[in-house]
Amino acid sequence: MGEYVNLVRRAFGQITGHGGIRGFLLQLFRANDVKTGALIGIDKYGNKYYEDNRYFFGRHRWVIYTTEMNGKRTVWDVDGSMVPAEWHRWLHCMTDDPPTTHPPEPKKFLAKVHQFNMSGTSGCYVPYSTTAKKIHEWVPPKVGQQ
Repeated sequence: MGEYVNLVRRAFGQITGHGGIRGFLLQLFRANDVKTGALIGIDKYGNKYYEDNRYFFGRHRWVIYTTEMNGKRTVWDVDGSMVPAEWHRWLHCMTDDPPTTHPPEPKKFLAKVHQFNMSGTSGCYVPYSTTAKKIHEWVPPKVGQQ
């Protein structure tokens, strides 16, 4: 009987922890995971970082992405590059101190505003080749040019 009470308590805690039934279902469909834990901090873009040491190592820290970043709706289009570098260190257990308690020194090479990952789209970077082609494609002769 006690385990059923504990199960109901956990289910109620997860539903209220995500802001009700609607928030619970949104989190379930966005990340396919509905963890609850202690809020560690929020970055400059609005991503929320959580920790719960009851989960095993490597799964005990996670991020809930913001729904809008730099004017673009990111409800269903989340990307790992949306995590800033200082939070990436904490999220991947490179440090135990989150940036909220120990802010990192500013780096001059980091972008001030997040740039979306354009891989696989028409806006991706394609290097320009400066070498001459060794094999040229065949161009058929035009009608009347024989």
